[in-house]
Amino acid sequence: MLHMISKALTILLAATVFSSAAALLNFPTPSDDVPKYTADDQLKFPENYRRWTYLTTGFDMSYNPAMSGMDHHMFDNVFVDPEAYNSFLDTGTWPDKTMLVLEGRKAEGKGSINQKGNYQSSEVMGVEVHVKDEARGKWAFYIFDNDKSAKLVDRSMACYSCHAEHAAVDTTFVQFYPTLLPIARSKGTLSPSYLRESAASARK
Repeated sequence: MLHMISKALTILLAATVFSSAAALLNFPTPSDDVPKYTADDQLKFPENYRRWTYLTTGFDMSYNPAMSGMDHHMFDNVFVDPEAYNSFLDTGTWPDKTMLVLEGRKAEGKGSINQKGNYQSSEVMGVEVHVKDEARGKWAFYIFDNDKSAKLVDRSMACYSCHAEHAAVDTTFVQFYPTLLPIARSKGTLSPSYLRESAASARK
C-alpha cells in the first residue's frame, strides 16, 4: 500500500513539475477555449468568450439591404479565442479550432448623464459563433438564443455563401477587424475576391 501511495505521489509531482516547466518555457498547453460538442453534435456555449481577445464593434451593420428598416440600433461586438488570435498575428490566417463570437447588444440613447450618441445595453440580444473545425467540414455557424448549446446552421443558408464570396481571409470578415486587416495584407493572405472588390470600390 505504501508503495502504491509513493508511486502516485511521484506521478503527481512529475505532472506538476512538467506543467510549471511548460509555463516557464512557453510550451503549448491544452486550452479550454476550443469547440466542445454535446452528444448530439450541438456546439456548447463558450462561456468564457468575454475573456477572449476583442476584435471590433460594428454599429447597425447589415449585409442585407432588407434589414435597413429596423426600429432600433444595434452594436455587434466580435471576440476570438486567444490562441487563434496569436496564430493570426504570426500567419495572417486562422488555425483549426478557431472560434469567433459575434455578440449583439441593443443600442441605448437615454440613460444616466448621456445627452448624445449611443451606448451598449447590458442585455445581450443574441450570440453567433463561427467555428473552424477541420474534422467537421471546416467553417460552420451556430446561433445561440439564451441556450447552453446550439445546432449547426444549415449549410444551405445564405451566410455560408456570403462569407465564401466576400470574406477577406479564410471566409471571415477580417476587412472589418481594423487591427488584423493590415496583418493579413502584409502576410499576403487576403482572398482574391476581397482584393477584386476592394479594387472595384476604389475606382468608384
